[in-house]
Amino acid sequence: MRQIRVRSAATAAAAAALLTAALSGCSSGGAAPAKAEAKVDGEGSGGRAVAVTVTPRRAGEPVEVAASGGTLASVTVTDGRGGRLTGAVSRDGRTWTSDRNAAPGTTYTVKAATRAEGGAAGSAKSSFTTAAAGLVNKVDWRPGGDTTVGVAQPISLVFDRPVKNKAAVEKQLKVTTSNNTEGSWGWMKDWSGRDRVDWRPREYWRPGTEVTLDARLNGTDSGRGGGWFVRDYKLGFTIGARQVVKVDLDDKRLTLERDGKAVRTFPVSGGTPGADTGSWRGTEVLMAKEGTIRMNSETVGLGNAYDETVDYSMRLTWSGTYAHAAPWNAAYFGKANKSHGCIGMSDANAAWLYEHARIGDPFEVKGAETKGQVALNNGFGDWNVSWEEWRAKSALR
Repeated sequence: MRQIRVRSAATAAAAAALLTAALSGCSSGGAAPAKAEAKVDGEGSGGRAVAVTVTPRRAGEPVEVAASGGTLASVTVTDGRGGRLTGAVSRDGRTWTSDRNAAPGTTYTVKAATRAEGGAAGSAKSSFTTAAAGLVNKVDWRPGGDTTVGVAQPISLVFDRPVKNKAAVEKQLKVTTSNNTEGSWGWMKDWSGRDRVDWRPREYWRPGTEVTLDARLNGTDSGRGGGWFVRDYKLGFTIGARQVVKVDLDDKRLTLERDGKAVRTFPVSGGTPGADTGSWRGTEVLMAKEGTIRMNSETVGLGNAYDETVDYSMRLTWSGTYAHAAPWNAAYFGKANKSHGCIGMSDANAAWLYEHARIGDPFEVKGAETKGQVALNNGFGDWNVSWEEWRAKSALR
């Protein structure tokens, strides 16, 4: 640390001090922060000096600026990419603390304007660099930004690396809606085995709701083995019409309802009763429209039971449940459940449903011949627990 005093030849009231000092933050690997300070003095009334202290800490902690012998008029902290750490000066004007943590591998420039107790203005400038992240965590999210989705679509974040500090991460995830929708985050293991957190409303979304996720993760530590987040994520989407697809596998009928009214009903065939081939019951959310795809039973652990090219494929679970055209099963539509777990229908009905269903629409499946309730992490099964059970999955409760 070094200290520089600068005096104006004209008058003490115009005295200002300028210091540029490079300060290195500590390693992001968990070592205790080094004692690193930058000070600048400016002469005030009675010869007393204003000292500004910049205390950079390791990534994951806020930047702190303190003044003695005077007050802070303003503080700006910027990084080399044009970003800014905002913050606030305390009521007594003696300290300033950023409202976000410093990020790893980032050089920050701190500029402070001061005023001595006698009124003299001063300024200070300091820079420091935090250590680079040894491990970086990334996020895959659904739905995509600038989209319109169905009323059952949750916000879903899946992390590349483990998240041990779940509460710290969840604190950085802010959801805002155009109508103050009540909702909560819930943690689970994704079907892929990775950590995942979803935000779902208490009830299905209200049509027309505008939703924004502001994930201010840059500078957040995932915890042991997970690494740092080194960027923020932001997405916005809109909720479309209230559409619910109701599948009754006792009656072998599918009905698409819009705003509570049946739009169309047609016969279907679900999974053949049994632990391997039965259909899941519960609320499944339309995840993707995949069009024409090849379905091979070996990929879902059913040996060589089938190998088909399937049209109008609409994915409902990660384990391989789809609603799709199944013309080879035409004799069973409306009469018997004879598929390998999917919801099959005629080409014409599948084409119609494919056109009218929206990503995020709920498929509410029921029937005595189903094999069990779909799991939370098998697609978006978030709706298959009560609101109280869902809220309990938050790391902040």
